[in-house]
Amino acid sequence: MATQLFVPSYRTEECLEQIRECLDTGWTGVGYKTIEFENEWKKYTGLNNAHFLNSATAGLHLAVKILKEYCGWQDGDEIISTPLTFVSTNHAILYEKLKPVFADVDEHLCLDPQDVERKITFRTRAVMFVGLGGNTGRYPEIVSLCKKYNLKLILDAAHMAGTHLNGAIPGKEADAVVYSFHSVKNLPTADAGVVSFASDELDSICRKYSWLGINKDTYSRTDTGGTYKWKYDVEYLGYKYHGNSIMAAIALVQLKYLDQDNEYRRKIASWYNASLSELDYIKPIPVAPGCESSTHLYIVETDKRDELLELLNNNQIYPGVHYRDNTEYNIYSYARGDCPNAAEKSARILSLPVHLKLTQADIDNISNIITNKFKR
Repeated sequence: MATQLFVPSYRTEECLEQIRECLDTGWTGVGYKTIEFENEWKKYTGLNNAHFLNSATAGLHLAVKILKEYCGWQDGDEIISTPLTFVSTNHAILYEKLKPVFADVDEHLCLDPQDVERKITFRTRAVMFVGLGGNTGRYPEIVSLCKKYNLKLILDAAHMAGTHLNGAIPGKEADAVVYSFHSVKNLPTADAGVVSFASDELDSICRKYSWLGINKDTYSRTDTGGTYKWKYDVEYLGYKYHGNSIMAAIALVQLKYLDQDNEYRRKIASWYNASLSELDYIKPIPVAPGCESSTHLYIVETDKRDELLELLNNNQIYPGVHYRDNTEYNIYSYARGDCPNAAEKSARILSLPVHLKLTQADIDNISNIITNKFKR
């Protein structure tokens, strides 16, 4: 049987029970379960706000857009970001006619604070930090740099649902935090996300932008007696980015098991570590000190990445690559050569399967193939 990189797990009956409530009440859109999930997510993370959206990409875009308008940034201003990420991270910057300036990555595949500081110019307005695979890297140093240079901080936490740093959920130090609940993430729905602004004012603005600029959503215009208040105003040229109650219903169930599921992912990582850590031709990417990672990814690097990928594929094991250096894409090629470590890592890294349906026997099989069949 093939071993896939990602296989989402759902508590099907519990999810159906939550979804049935939406169908029985006739409320499947924004409101109802989305509000319930937002409240539960705030309790879980300790963040001030949480707005449920249809994707993390929407959250990243709104974070950049609202900070730009609120802070008075100009077209062409710069946000320092990483080239080792899914393109949503950097597309969100371009959507608002800002320039992604790429800083290099460190041994954790997260932003290198020293290179970030080197890349700061008079046009730098923010830093976009990506917790790749759930790793926190040198996040505290990035927080310090943002304070030192008066820069806004956006935490792309798409992989970080359930990550802890020194015992706490990171993000309270950021101006905006964005999570993903895509189907392959640690808290899977079909697709959804959350943006958490530190500022209540910006959260309020965000809720209007995500509902086409309308100042009151349908749910908030319906009182408990069933009276529908049809009149509203349109304050912004907004987007249809809001989440819906069906996705929130699934998310409410998944959140109950998030810590338990992440603990199993860390166990999978420990099995890999026990088998692979002593090999001189495979190097697992280290988790940062103090980080209890969500372990969304288990990444290794090797000199012969493509050969290893082919070997595993030939044995019906299907890993992935997270990610291709974004400056290799035509749209970001202006920065090619600016981040040599990211370019090198991008050619060497491989993500091995991590999901809840894997057993220790599966990990032993993958490790044995690497140990016994991989030609060094």
